Amino acid sequence: MHLEGKRMLRLAAKLQPIYRSILGTGIRESINIFKQLHPEFKTLKFKSGHKVFDWTIPEEWTINDAYIESENGTKYADFSKCSLHLMGYSTPVNKYMKKKELMKKIHTIPDYPEAIPYVTSYYKKDWGFCIDQNTLNEMPDCNYKVFIDSNFIKGRLELIEAVIPGQSKEEIFFSSYICHPFMVNNELSGPVLLSSIMDYVKKLDNQFYTYRFAIFPETIGSIAYLSKKYKLLKKRMMCGFHLTCVGDERGYSMIESKYSNTLADELLKAHANEKADFKSYSFLERRSDERQYGMARIDLPICTFSRSKPGGYHEYHTHLDDFSVVTEQGLGGSYDLLVNLINTIELGLYPCSSVMGEPMLGKRSLYPNTSIRDMSDSKREGRLLLDILAYCDGTNSTGRIAELLNLPISLISDKLQTLILMKLCTRQSNS
Repeated sequence: MHLEGKRMLRLAAKLQPIYRSILGTGIRESINIFKQLHPEFKTLKFKSGHKVFDWTIPEEWTINDAYIESENGTKYADFSKCSLHLMGYSTPVNKYMKKKELMKKIHTIPDYPEAIPYVTSYYKKDWGFCIDQNTLNEMPDCNYKVFIDSNFIKGRLELIEAVIPGQSKEEIFFSSYICHPFMVNNELSGPVLLSSIMDYVKKLDNQFYTYRFAIFPETIGSIAYLSKKYKLLKKRMMCGFHLTCVGDERGYSMIESKYSNTLADELLKAHANEKADFKSYSFLERRSDERQYGMARIDLPICTFSRSKPGGYHEYHTHLDDFSVVTEQGLGGSYDLLVNLINTIELGLYPCSSVMGEPMLGKRSLYPNTSIRDMSDSKREGRLLLDILAYCDGTNSTGRIAELLNLPISLISDKLQTLILMKLCTRQSNS
């Protein structure tokens, strides 16, 4: 049993029935749940029609009901039974159509004939339905009633941000998104993990770094957020991690920053490399809000952490992405990795030796005072400390030191704690 994993599952179960899109009551209801858990969250609002970089905040969309019904009364797509049956942001429709004409408005995934896909059209007025291929194959050649009760209003996009101050103004950033209906791994695993990580940071003793957390609708939300915050983020952020698809048990993965050379890349790769089933993907294979963080003139030191890569598992963006995919152990494993990463960060991002030259470990009982030919255990231990300290010159991150020594970062972090306690090493941020 993983207690934090269990707690995250309960939060996801509370959020899952809420119908969300990029704007609207579902987003506001979900945001309020996180604000009740963390009063530190503040809401940022953007009105429909507001320009954010090259984008415009769309209208707010409300959906009441939608279905496709055959002449004999059989419903083949029913929003009330599965919210993914309707293409997001569909315009109102109330008419009869022949099957051949209707087929142009139906989306399926032929390679996964049992799956109902998730489809949206936020920025072009259109309508459509989503059904599984097996159901489409069963639909008779007849007339169908097509009904969509929806409307559009001038509304507002909302997102939340929290800052947990530390001794340093230098920041560590975590983000996730909340805008998709129904789906659990792709939609809910990221924000519930972020919430638990936020709890962990709030309980840290003598927290050194400042931590910033943000939850927003994917794409338009991150763009709106960056339009207000990117100058501050560029000034203060040391590294950041975007969280998505973190709840399954199929492996661990990351999507690297644009040049794969940030502190975030080094730290996350070093921690995830301790997992036998870890895969690292290029920025060119991006799928989520790392797209926005890595674009020209933004260029923030952020990479994405996942279990299965977004788009890399067959339930992705379908109704099959449910609680059979996301598990207590899957969420718990992601939590443990990030807790270890935060603990490493708190030791110091760029550790620096506090002595000139090689320190005398013998007087600190860290190295044998008797010269012996063979390498004893205590001598090996002392040599490892010296190897680590040799690279603590204020330019190498903990992740980079682990890479240079070809050792697990958990071991490097453990020995750094010893060096810091012995006042042989200090934390440094290299800002």
